[in-house]
Amino acid sequence: MRIVCLLVFALFFASCKKTPTTPEIKAVEKVVTQDSLIYPEEVHFKSLRQVTFGSDNAEAYWSFDDAQLVFQSNNKNWNVSCDQMFLMNANASFKDQIPPMISTGKGRTTCAYFLPDNKHIIYASTHLVDDECPEVPLRKNGKYIWPVYDSFDIFKADLQGNIVQQLTNEKGYDAEPTVSPKGDKIVFTSTRSGDLELYTMNIDGSNVLQITDELGYDGGAFFSPDGSKIIFRSSRPKTKEAIKAYTDLLADGMVEPTEMELYICNADGSELRQLTDLGNANWSPFFHPSGKKILFSSNFEAERGFPFNLYLIDLDGKNLERVTHGETFDAFPVFSNDGKKLAFSSNRNNGGGRDTNLFIAEWQD
Repeated sequence: MRIVCLLVFALFFASCKKTPTTPEIKAVEKVVTQDSLIYPEEVHFKSLRQVTFGSDNAEAYWSFDDAQLVFQSNNKNWNVSCDQMFLMNANASFKDQIPPMISTGKGRTTCAYFLPDNKHIIYASTHLVDDECPEVPLRKNGKYIWPVYDSFDIFKADLQGNIVQQLTNEKGYDAEPTVSPKGDKIVFTSTRSGDLELYTMNIDGSNVLQITDELGYDGGAFFSPDGSKIIFRSSRPKTKEAIKAYTDLLADGMVEPTEMELYICNADGSELRQLTDLGNANWSPFFHPSGKKILFSSNFEAERGFPFNLYLIDLDGKNLERVTHGETFDAFPVFSNDGKKLAFSSNRNNGGGRDTNLFIAEWQD
C-alpha cells in the first residue's frame, strides 16, 4: 500500500515538525541544462523523460533485464476506476496511447514487482473479496490516514495478465512485496501478527519468516543490490498517547503516515538500526547501485507538509544530499539494475494540477 492521490498525500501532511538532529545537507553547484524538466540544481540527472501525462502514476519497477517496467495507475482514460497494473517498454511513453494492463482489472492493486525470469510479476490485490474498488478514506478524526485493506493478498501473474499463483492466504493485510536482486527472496508487509511487520519468503511463497517485531508500521521495504540488507520506512510510536492512536487506527484498518523514519537491517532482520532522524515523513527508500547510499523521499525541510524531494544519504546516516528541487512532490525513486537510469514519480510539468506522472532520468554520480 503506497498512496492513491499523491498530491493530496503531500498537502495533508501535518505542519508540526518534531525537532530532530538534522545532518548538514551537502551544497550542490547549479548547472546549465537545456532540459526544461530538470531544475538547475539537479546535477544527478543527465537527461529526464516524462512517461505518463495525467492522473496518478507511481511505483515503476524495472524488469531484471531493464527492458520493461511495471507500474500502477488510476487513469480513468485507461478504463480503470482505481489503481491497476500496467506494462511498458523501457523507452515507451503514453501521451497518446494506452499501455497494456496486466492486472485483472478487479478490486484495487498495488506494488507490482518483476520476478527474475522477466516473464512474471508479483503484486497485491483485493479482488478476491470484491470486484469493485474499495473505499479510500483520507481523513480520520481530522488526521490524514492511509487505508490498510485486510483484503490485500499477493499474487504471481504472467505478462498477459493471467494469475498463476496466490502467494499469501493469511487473514489480514499482505502487500508491498519486492524481490531481492539475487532473485531468491521476496520481502513484504503483513498484519498476520496483529501489527504491520516485515516478512520474507521464497519466490514460490514458501519459508515465510518474520523479520521485524516492534510496534509500528514497517513497510515499503527493498533489498540492497547484493541482497544482504533491507531498507524500509517505519512509524514507531513511543509515547502512551502515540501507541494508543496507532493501535486504534490499525484496529480500524488505517495508519497515519505523517511521521516516518528509515530503518536498515540484514536480510534476516538482524542488526536492525534507525538510519534517519529527520522528522516529518521519510519514505520510499531505494539503494543506490553502489549499495553504499540510500535514495529516498522526504518532506523534513517543509513546514506545511510539502514539498517532498529526493535525498541521498550514506548507510551511516552521513552526507545527506538533496537530489531534486521541486516545489511539490518527488517520490518512489527506483534505479535500473544496471544503475544507469532512475524511474520516479513527480508532480513536475503538470500545469499546476494534481497529476502525478512517471519520469525516467539518466543518472550520473
